[in-house]
Amino acid sequence: MSDHTTEPPTGGWATVELPEMPAAGALYRRALTGALPGTGGRRAAQPPPVRLTVSGVPVDLRHLAEYDRVCGFRLTDRLPATYPHVMGFPLALRLMTAPEFPVPLTGVVHVANRITVHRPIRSGETLDFSAYAEKLRPHDRGRQLDVVLVGAIAGEEVWRGVSTYLSRERRGGGGERRDRGASPPTPAPSATWRLTPRVGTDYARVSGDHNPIHTSRLGARLFGFPRPIAHGMWSKARCVAALENRLPDAFTASVAFKLPVPLPGSVAFTATPADAGWTFALHDARTNRPQLVGAVHG
Repeated sequence: MSDHTTEPPTGGWATVELPEMPAAGALYRRALTGALPGTGGRRAAQPPPVRLTVSGVPVDLRHLAEYDRVCGFRLTDRLPATYPHVMGFPLALRLMTAPEFPVPLTGVVHVANRITVHRPIRSGETLDFSAYAEKLRPHDRGRQLDVVLVGAIAGEEVWRGVSTYLSRERRGGGGERRDRGASPPTPAPSATWRLTPRVGTDYARVSGDHNPIHTSRLGARLFGFPRPIAHGMWSKARCVAALENRLPDAFTASVAFKLPVPLPGSVAFTATPADAGWTFALHDARTNRPQLVGAVHG
């Protein structure tokens, strides 16, 4: 994932404004139907040169309060850094479920996420969202690309999220390789969190991400997991919530998702002050294997 993401080029790109935020449930059904043999369309070689937009998206205060509860944030009139991702996720989902999208949604793994908050966003403000995909590139396990979601208020960008997705394919494409080096010693945990299966079902309800690998033992097994796993963005949100009262008004929070977080299970959270910010991580409380590593800097 690159350190800086620019706006997509204007030449040859189309902006498509939708009248409202799409319904995530219908998009997941489309993705599952398209995964059936003989039903998928011909996929493009590159991400579509299009930017989807939706204007004037308000904050649902009851939904925000439920999100805060599920992810561990305090109830305030400021949006948590991760909340605009949930607000705008259906727009990114609409982009990724297009028949010509270069990789199928049902086969992708969320491997990294970077969020930049330019200024606090108040719960009474409405946001204009845009989404586009870029930088399809080889990986030793397949191909990966970035899906960019931008939130703006009155023409000013106030929030940006970049999600990197890996499409696992039998023949790897070379390029970037996973870091298989030795892990550094793990600091003493700041907290240990016991996670029940409700982490998956509750976050699915507030996020609209009903991927069955998070909510169903059978669904998880169909995709190679012995039991459901926590959403990556829940894990990130829970870590950011643990640091909430130590964050500046403007910052960037980046994470890499290393290993799934099984449900039920226990995770050890560690946080260490670093230059102009924090580093943090989640480890399996039983095996000490790293599941998420991240950093926050102002």
